[in-house]
Amino acid sequence: MNIAVFTDSYKPYVSGVVNSISTFGSEIRKLGHNYYIFAPGYPGYVDDEPGVFRFRSIKAPTNPDYRLAIPLSISVTTLLRKLQVDVVHTHSPFLMGGLGAYCAHRVGLPLVFTYHTLYEEYVHYSPVARGLVRKLVRKISKHYCNKCDIVIAPTRVIHDLLVGYGVKTEIVVNPTGIDLSRYEDLDKNWLRLKYGIPEEQRILLFVGRLGEEKNVRFLLRSFAEIARYHQNATLVLVGGGPLREELEELASSLELESRVVFAGPIPPQNMPTVYAGADILVFPSMTDTQGLVITEAMAAGLPVVAIRAYGAANMVDDGVNGLLTSNDETEFAQAVVSLLNDTSLYNRLAVGTREKAEEMSSSRRARRLEEIYRSAIQKKSKGLR
Repeated sequence: MNIAVFTDSYKPYVSGVVNSISTFGSEIRKLGHNYYIFAPGYPGYVDDEPGVFRFRSIKAPTNPDYRLAIPLSISVTTLLRKLQVDVVHTHSPFLMGGLGAYCAHRVGLPLVFTYHTLYEEYVHYSPVARGLVRKLVRKISKHYCNKCDIVIAPTRVIHDLLVGYGVKTEIVVNPTGIDLSRYEDLDKNWLRLKYGIPEEQRILLFVGRLGEEKNVRFLLRSFAEIARYHQNATLVLVGGGPLREELEELASSLELESRVVFAGPIPPQNMPTVYAGADILVFPSMTDTQGLVITEAMAAGLPVVAIRAYGAANMVDDGVNGLLTSNDETEFAQAVVSLLNDTSLYNRLAVGTREKAEEMSSSRRARRLEEIYRSAIQKKSKGLR
């Protein structure tokens, strides 16, 4: 098969969506298919993989590291015909996703869409009328999904959410998998040596964008309670974002400067080693549709403490490979402390994480995606929706 992927974000930008596209792309190519990517361009960045087509772009006003594609091209449909594309797969209902849907319609190709993001949870970036914007985003999501032949949801919770929106298109659940081979024979000392963390310290790891939607203020306040009960705990925050300066000030006001490490963004290829050097993944986000970092952490054997919401509620089996809490700072802190203090509980959950990771292998998830593509092609050929 020849698959055309339209996305609003791709390398060198680092995000769960980018990781998902990259991981699936690698596995789909191994299965013998062509995987073409249409994405915004980044000045100075040169692609190290074949079949990537870049569009002119501008800086996003709320995130200078992110580029907004200008989805204008009179030759895209001609290119899709030349590439003999069989199916279009979009990863956003906006900009490049809109272009992908238009091209699929013009060329008569099946359209598959992955609903990665709870867009309504990002309305805090809107300077005006946030309530109205929230309703509009839901309407756009519903309308876009109903134009597709198949919609992919990363978890059952998101499947049910889309049904609640009024989506009538077939929705299938297929989370992003991970390449388990990358989590073998890792250097567990790299993280400590890199940031000068003493051996006796237990490392709590957060991986994600330092933005409003990731609930990092909650995490810092909760860690202030953890630090009072456990003197040998260090929090490492991996990722960049617009709230970094504010979060550094909050850590200082909580007298946590010596206990919190702002590591900044770390290249994806180095992340398995980062996970391997930590003890617990802390996941305070209430907006992630899957929480790919949860699966990545589990592949490295890390138990997870997360708020029971959307992706985390599906990816973490409470008491089996992690602990789920409400959106309460004290409850979250107590869950982390219980793992730090109870070796038996910690070891039992660590065993559970590896079993969960096996279920999420990228090769298995890619074979399922291959089936979804074939189903979409068959539906289109029969004129079904």
